[in-house]
Amino acid sequence: MSAVCEKTDPLQGVFGVHHGTKFDDIVELWHGHRTPIIFCALIVLVAIRFYIHNVEDAEPLKSIPKQFETKVIPDGTSKQSDIDVSEKTTAKSNGPRRIKGGVTKKPATEEKDQYDKSRPIKIMVFFSSVTTKTEKIAQQYLSSLERSVDQLSRETERQFLKPELHDLADIDFEDFFVSPAKTADNAYLFYLFLIPSYNIDTINDTLLQHLEETHHDFRIDTAPLAPLLGYSVFGFGDREGWPDEAEGYCFQAKEVDKWMSKLTGRKRAYPVGMGDMKSDHADRFQEWTLGVQEVIGHVARTGTLGEGVTGSGDAMESDAEDVAEEDDGEVLFEDDASSDDKESSRPLDDVEDLGRMIRPSNGGRTANAANGKKAPLAVDFTSYGSSTKKRTPVAPVIKEMVAKNSPTYAALTKQGYTIVGSHSGVKICRWTKSALRGRGSCYKYSLYGINSHQCMETTPSLSCSNKCVFCWRHGTNPVGTTWRWVVDPPDMIFAGVKEGHYKKIKMMRGVPGVRAERYAEALKIRHCALSLVGEPIFYPHINEFLAMLHAERISSFLVCNAQHPDQLAALKAVTQLYVSIDASNKDSLRKIDRPLHRDFWERFQRCLDILREKRFRHRTVFRLTLVKGFNVEDEAEGYAQLVERGLPCFVEVKGVTYCGTSTSSNAGLSMSNVPFYWEVCEFVRALERKLKDKGLPYGIAAEHAHSCCILLASERFLVDGKWHTHIDYKRFFELLEERGPDGEWTPEDYMGEPTPEWALWGNGGFDPRDDRVDRKGRKIENVVVREAPPPESW
Repeated sequence: MSAVCEKTDPLQGVFGVHHGTKFDDIVELWHGHRTPIIFCALIVLVAIRFYIHNVEDAEPLKSIPKQFETKVIPDGTSKQSDIDVSEKTTAKSNGPRRIKGGVTKKPATEEKDQYDKSRPIKIMVFFSSVTTKTEKIAQQYLSSLERSVDQLSRETERQFLKPELHDLADIDFEDFFVSPAKTADNAYLFYLFLIPSYNIDTINDTLLQHLEETHHDFRIDTAPLAPLLGYSVFGFGDREGWPDEAEGYCFQAKEVDKWMSKLTGRKRAYPVGMGDMKSDHADRFQEWTLGVQEVIGHVARTGTLGEGVTGSGDAMESDAEDVAEEDDGEVLFEDDASSDDKESSRPLDDVEDLGRMIRPSNGGRTANAANGKKAPLAVDFTSYGSSTKKRTPVAPVIKEMVAKNSPTYAALTKQGYTIVGSHSGVKICRWTKSALRGRGSCYKYSLYGINSHQCMETTPSLSCSNKCVFCWRHGTNPVGTTWRWVVDPPDMIFAGVKEGHYKKIKMMRGVPGVRAERYAEALKIRHCALSLVGEPIFYPHINEFLAMLHAERISSFLVCNAQHPDQLAALKAVTQLYVSIDASNKDSLRKIDRPLHRDFWERFQRCLDILREKRFRHRTVFRLTLVKGFNVEDEAEGYAQLVERGLPCFVEVKGVTYCGTSTSSNAGLSMSNVPFYWEVCEFVRALERKLKDKGLPYGIAAEHAHSCCILLASERFLVDGKWHTHIDYKRFFELLEERGPDGEWTPEDYMGEPTPEWALWGNGGFDPRDDRVDRKGRKIENVVVREAPPPESW
């Protein structure tokens, strides 16, 4: 029996039979109350942990003594500081030593405070040479650089040390390109490279291998050369041997630029310069040196390279910033910024917040206001007619069109505008960026010879009298039928838009792929597209503004919407005058332009008559924007009648571009409203036939397939069987200076050279100087489809 007890109660040998009963009671107690016991224990443990944590934060352990450590600070003196031994112990790493770079992001104010103006600046010039040509250029440059440094020292009141010249074949790369070179004066450094490209093994290959290995070395921070003030590269090449940049022209200079961009944390100070040793290298090098000198002066004064666009200096080619900025005066639909913006923004008052102008009665409050609701806007959208009722005159309240504290201002600046004064704006378009990077120019370069990188897109009036369904501004710009705002003087606007444009151009300085020669040219505006947003001729002093443009030999391309005939009639000389013709009849115009004037069709027709009168005075252009489902199907006859009435010099036909937006969808638009290029071609052929049937001498002259744009031209510009759609800008300004803005001349008097072969109808119209690329910078071929594909391929 005892054996059985031993087997059934194994703890009996330890506790005995008497204690076994107590143990059973404890087990029973545990099973009955284990949940609250565990919960209480957790609470106690958490309380203890919280208490210990607070005590440690409030009072460091006094048992660990502090020691003194001597630190050497940049000016050569020493400083003693007490350091917690425990902190030193935990901060010490067991891994390999890392060379610290400047990739850590710091607040702008902190970086500014760290810039020590007492420290001198030293420029180091690196070169390689096999035939000694680059060496001679480098030595000559060093002499001129010494003189430039003396001038910069006087202008900036900064100390510049004597520049150094280094042959890449004679230096140890570890001393210069793993971390900035050491100088006795602890100077800030600025690196310049003069790199010829060779298809044989040279020191260039060794340098490129070293830069790449440094970037990929896990023991070294990703930007060990970030303490540099900046860098720039100039490449010497041979276009005869390597005509295509992608196939070798100055390829090693571009590789050096790419790796230096990575190692410096995007501190490209100036675009890569490139010169042909057999032709233009002297001129290109001179442009590059002047640009670099300007940047060095700026960085000496401020300690920074200035503001740059997002992605500046990134070695990976990307057009991401262009997706939401295809706004070169072309019609398109654009995505809203983000879901966060939708939540934070409120619907804008489309009529320029005119409700704020209404003076409420009842002590400044209305019934709706008392209930927390806004009063309805009492706005008359017409500027003609009379009323039989007598109204008590009310003194108008003059206000700013776009006040700085208004949601309109916030929305436009967020879209990339620089607002000048209270009603003007300027913005750099995506074609300007594209041309700077050699990725193609605007249709205006193909059709009229405008350099996109030298074109400023601006408007002296952000207000418009239409609410077009295809407007790409989300209804953010103000609207109205008469000018009722503060009027800024034209000289202030002119100075402001130039300053804003140049600032945006300079932001492109560090963008990968920007061509130095085009960047230098872009710093001199030669053309002005008054087509940004709004209605330019709405501005009361538009003629004075045009005169200021022409005084600086800046050509003018003005776009209006055919709703202001009086202002159009009073317009003086412009280089080219556009009128937007968005529909062929009254009903279509109402649907697509949504004009605010009640007599919009009468105004529209008057503008066409005025344009007919000006056709021997201005180069006049009808601008047709095709939106499938609105103004394409069966409307060629109607458009031909409008051309017959206005007899413009040119007719531009362009398909709308779609990027998707809630504004567009609310207007009933979708991707299905975007015509294919072959559909635009079919429409243009149909329109040409209708014009021929009416005996009107027009023909298809040129195209820019990349913009889905085709140009019909009057045969006035067909000379000896060749189209002359380009403009002789020099002759235009000579005529203007000889005869004044009211003088008599004809568009033929400043007709340019024959339209280039590549721009003519049937050849695509893409700038042959450039290359089309995909989103990753890879070259792609131009494929143009002008005929409808077979039904089985749909």
